[in-house]
Amino acid sequence: MKKLSKKALNKSFLNWFYGHLTCFSQEHMQTFGYMLAMLPILQDLYDTNEEQTEKMQTYTAFFNTEPQVGSVVVGITAGMEEARANGEPVDGETINGIRAGLMGPLAGIGDSLVVGTVIPILLGIALSLSGGGSPLGAIFYILVWNIGMFLIMRMLYFKGYEMGGKAVEFLVGEKANAIREAIVMIGTMVIGGVTASWVSITTAFKMIGSNGEVIVDLQSTLDTVYPHILSALFVLLCWWLMSKKKMSPIVVMLLLVVIAFVGVLIGFFDPGLSY
Repeated sequence: MKKLSKKALNKSFLNWFYGHLTCFSQEHMQTFGYMLAMLPILQDLYDTNEEQTEKMQTYTAFFNTEPQVGSVVVGITAGMEEARANGEPVDGETINGIRAGLMGPLAGIGDSLVVGTVIPILLGIALSLSGGGSPLGAIFYILVWNIGMFLIMRMLYFKGYEMGGKAVEFLVGEKANAIREAIVMIGTMVIGGVTASWVSITTAFKMIGSNGEVIVDLQSTLDTVYPHILSALFVLLCWWLMSKKKMSPIVVMLLLVVIAFVGVLIGFFDPGLSY
């Protein structure tokens, strides 16, 4: 009976950890990174180059998912490849079917959890530590992100290997939908909290009477009705432009510069304030 060595599994994981975006393109996405991760597995299970080449054809199919959470897929297919090498009823079509079936659900979970929740939290902490130009924020983010993701990805890889095909039902079933919805909700709350903490838009617009008395202070009026409403509208505008109008972040930033410039010229924003 063939059994994958710890060395092969560790090398496979490391290949995925640093190489999942190898030769990344719109046509292939993470396909070549996946093949790189499966290379030590095939070399450990099959003796001849012909066998290894034949089995590698399974992994030439298109693949793309969230790379951190997606580590579990690589682990699952490593376990399935081991089963195939031992003569179990597992073929390339079965493996590719599972890979294709897991791509979407894991991308949804990973994007909500990693991109929508973990990264904003870490960046919020890093920004707090970077006050006054301190390098602690950058050091914190680099260390925590890389070490944390390494450990999490490794755990997911080996858990996928241990579970093999049994992981599929859990990852694409009703439990996965519930997990994904919960993560999206948490991620939305985190983004809202980070926005409230770090985005501050105020107006300097005031109506002055003939005797020099302030008749209307727009910012004070807005604060009594809806505190930080300009900040909320600013965030919603950016979301609308990028999500609904499909504008790139660079174009949106340039548009915001124009809005700020015009706002200062007409007296809506105070040029002495930093936003």
